[in-house]
Amino acid sequence: MRAFSYHIPTQIEFGNGAIARLPEFVKALGGSRVLVVGDPGVQRAGLIDRVQAILTGASIFNAVFADVESDPATRSVDEGTVHGKANGCDLVVGIGGGSALDTAKAIGLMLGNDGNIKDYVGIGKVPRAGTPVIAVPTTAGTGSELTIWSVLSDKVAKAKISVGSVLNCPAIALLDPELTLSLPPQITAATGMDALTHALESYVNTATQPISEAMSDQAMTLIARSLRKAVADGSDVEARGDMLLASTIAAMAFNSTRLGLVHAFAMPLGAKFGIPHGLVNAIMLPEVMRFNHLANPRKFARIAEIFGEKTAGLSVEEAAALSVSAIEKLKLDVGITAKLSNFGVTEGRFDEIVDEAMLSGNVPVNPRQPTKDDMKALLRAELV
Repeated sequence: MRAFSYHIPTQIEFGNGAIARLPEFVKALGGSRVLVVGDPGVQRAGLIDRVQAILTGASIFNAVFADVESDPATRSVDEGTVHGKANGCDLVVGIGGGSALDTAKAIGLMLGNDGNIKDYVGIGKVPRAGTPVIAVPTTAGTGSELTIWSVLSDKVAKAKISVGSVLNCPAIALLDPELTLSLPPQITAATGMDALTHALESYVNTATQPISEAMSDQAMTLIARSLRKAVADGSDVEARGDMLLASTIAAMAFNSTRLGLVHAFAMPLGAKFGIPHGLVNAIMLPEVMRFNHLANPRKFARIAEIFGEKTAGLSVEEAAALSVSAIEKLKLDVGITAKLSNFGVTEGRFDEIVDEAMLSGNVPVNPRQPTKDDMKALLRAELV
């Protein structure tokens, strides 16, 4: 067994109604002036008002920054940092999906570091800890509540950038399934497929290790059990809890291992064509699996088993192939039928998409190394 390292600094608190304990955690971290970071959707849903009421009821000062786009720009980090400094904030509470949480984490970093968030693009470039962050996810997909990454958009360059540092991990991930009950079916489906892609790519890539493997397996088991239920009946709090846990557990896996070709594609396709992250993952996942499964048939055979395929009596390779049809069926069952062409992707753009995707750190750990022609073929298969 080869050597590996596993580290997660985030405290995880899970439970129905757990948001009521927010003041307890703010005080435990030494916070007294809180910047609440969210997005307009979370604000319209009344969740920011709810957080403010909980904090105000505990006599904790709070200010709000809710100007976060669905594809968060570095501008949001800059403006949120200014707002936090102007209010003397010593702790950040991020509430929402991945965009809000990634922005909240980056604001937390910049409240304790000099310069601009763009100065820290890459991995391990943040010099010192920022202001503590409590992350409260309201979707079950990104796992941003405990990852080292903030994925942002440079609107000028029309590119996505990533800031990765263990110092970017929230101090506390506060997981309350009840906060996800109002999530619409289509977003439940897309974010659930995002969580699945995290778990699956981490599980089969070449950087996987025993701890991450166990977490990926458990996350996929929860998703196989509950994604369809959560999409069909958003009020099913048990299914919502399974999906919220699956998202977080999948993030605990890929935080240490990276991902694969699906996520390599997701960066340029998201930045250049505005395809929501979970949806682009759902579009590309089955075709990438079809390309990859012969490179790690034992793992893909296990995926087929997790998703209910009958593999008894089959060779490992035959069982591995069934994993692709299992995920294709799941995708259709939760209502995802979109293709790349629905978002304006054309074959004439393949070169720029592939050139950017090949620069991703997720390509070297993919179980099968692709050529540029392979990458174009994968895009072509999901074009129409």
